[in-house]
Amino acid sequence: SLDMALSSILREAEIAAGLQSCQAADSFDYKTVFVKVGLNSKSKDQVAKVFGILDQDRSGSIEELRLLLKSFSASARALTKAEAKALLAAGNRDGDGEIGVDGKTALTKR
Repeated sequence: SLDMALSSILREAEIAAGLQSCQAADSFDYKTVFVKVGLNSKSKDQVAKVFGILDQDRSGSIEELRLLLKSFSASARALTKAEAKALLAAGNRDGDGEIGVDGKTALTKR
């Protein structure tokens, strides 16, 4: 399951803290959330693994990004379109409209 795979890399308490930090609409700040869920302390491989788990159909599309928080926890909210667009813009390093491996690494480094 998704949770099992994620919990092999991230700690539940950290995921909860990350989700807690962005409960209000338009309060999602990927840097804050990724730091809180513990992604910043992970290796490039672990980061790639987490994004692989989150990006199930490998599209990295806006609609899918809106469900990013839900992939950490089913009870989390969907991102607003603006939040998803900001995340995509931050992670889309080569302008192809998707978040590639370099973008994922960039998203998780301060």
